[in-house]
Amino acid sequence: MADHFSVIARDASSKARCGVLKTPHGEIRTPVFMPVGTQATVKSLTPAEVKDCGAQILLGNTYHLNLRPTSERIARLGGLHKFMNWAGPILTDSGGFQVFSLAKLRKMDDSGISFKSHLDGSDVRLDPQIVMSIQNNLASDINMVLDECPPWPAERADVEGAVRRSIRWAGECLKAAEDLGIHEKGRHVFGIVQGSDFADLRRECAQALSAMPFHGMAIGGVSVGEPEDKMLEAIDATVPHLPDDLPHYTMGLGTPPQILRMIARGIDMFDCVMPTREARHGVFYTPDGRCNIKNACYSDDPLPLVPDMDNYACRGFSRAYVRHLFQSGEILACTLLSIHNVSFFVHLADEARRHIEVGDFTSWSREWIARYEEESK
Repeated sequence: MADHFSVIARDASSKARCGVLKTPHGEIRTPVFMPVGTQATVKSLTPAEVKDCGAQILLGNTYHLNLRPTSERIARLGGLHKFMNWAGPILTDSGGFQVFSLAKLRKMDDSGISFKSHLDGSDVRLDPQIVMSIQNNLASDINMVLDECPPWPAERADVEGAVRRSIRWAGECLKAAEDLGIHEKGRHVFGIVQGSDFADLRRECAQALSAMPFHGMAIGGVSVGEPEDKMLEAIDATVPHLPDDLPHYTMGLGTPPQILRMIARGIDMFDCVMPTREARHGVFYTPDGRCNIKNACYSDDPLPLVPDMDNYACRGFSRAYVRHLFQSGEILACTLLSIHNVSFFVHLADEARRHIEVGDFTSWSREWIARYEEESK
């Protein structure tokens, strides 16, 4: 049993579980939704507002923060927690997703990835040693290994190469973390399973990484354009081969129903830019699906975004007011919608945890998903 993570309750009719993950900046109760702070900020929100949303942990982006303002500068200024004034845990990704998202700007070999900076075209290099050194400068609580995230769809030969490189780089990241003393500082290193929609490659990668001394296991290469059924098949092909005593993390997703479906499959941790990105387009989340505050039906609506939901946006403002702000181009509209959406996603994971503890997660989640998807049609 891992001493930094413990499972404290399990659902009797699914693989859902809740646990406690210990980090240098506090304990995290799982399942947990993690707001994304790519540039050391959750867009349009102050750290105090994010905390008030109930967030336990935030994400930072290794690739972007090392380009600007640079990890060395952040280290000189006291590390990422102090730099962004966030006292809770922080997880930083490795930059591996940029292999996928910035494919036109990079060249890859077996030892690492070379980029042209999307900011100024300058040369950038990521390899396992560099990635772990950057995250050591940031002083992240959870450090992700460098991996290769293939697109979807992808040829089997390309996915085989991505799996081979991801396994190799994972081992090299662990060695670099050991050399840097990351483990000694109580910080965690998570492996990332790749394999696209090839079940045997998912199994091979998961088994290889599970033999290494990681503190948690992530499932990467999902939510990269594949349909939901393929995404869930990839999760199903991976989870049985992950160590049960480590936290399980799916990267970069998903919708509220997807989060509940993945919790039922044994996933503990989630992140997604959707709450704040959608807020900037006027979208807010409700138990009855996505709604758009720009719709004229909200012009005279005195109700809060979601009645009875306890967050700052819902406690003090009507749909009519938030629509007025959005129509007027006021920044406060994005802030209020972001507060609500982040709270909605965080609260959903919190509710799932409570229902696992009570013992009725499966029936509750089934009813929750049915209502959300029926009203969204």
